[in-house]
Amino acid sequence: MLVLGSVVIRVTDLPAQTAFWTRALDYVVREPAEDDFVVLQSRSGSGSQVSLDAVPSPRVLPPRIHLDLYADDQDAEVERLERLGAHRVHWDKQPPDADYVIMEDPEGNRFCVVDAVDWSGWSGRAG
Repeated sequence: MLVLGSVVIRVTDLPAQTAFWTRALDYVVREPAEDDFVVLQSRSGSGSQVSLDAVPSPRVLPPRIHLDLYADDQDAEVERLERLGAHRVHWDKQPPDADYVIMEDPEGNRFCVVDAVDWSGWSGRAG
């Protein structure tokens, strides 16, 4: 059996991206952190991790993979992420009734904030 342990994001500025993603996800750095690789985990230590790998790589659009982050209050989370340095991405093909907002972190890594209200049985609460 396989279990998703960590999603790895390549970054240029490891300290800045560590600061963004720990605040964005309310995660903490799993020690020991390295100079070029950091693993972030939930405060409880359960669930999937996000790893930040300081390896320069060319930006490709559209990205081959991205994170979908589920939010109980999508509008509030999008606003909070914007205050942390993320920004919205306009996509001409996005349906007007989409349940997601496309965003980029401060280095341009894309992710979506999905309105979890329509996802029955999902709970954003850790535990």
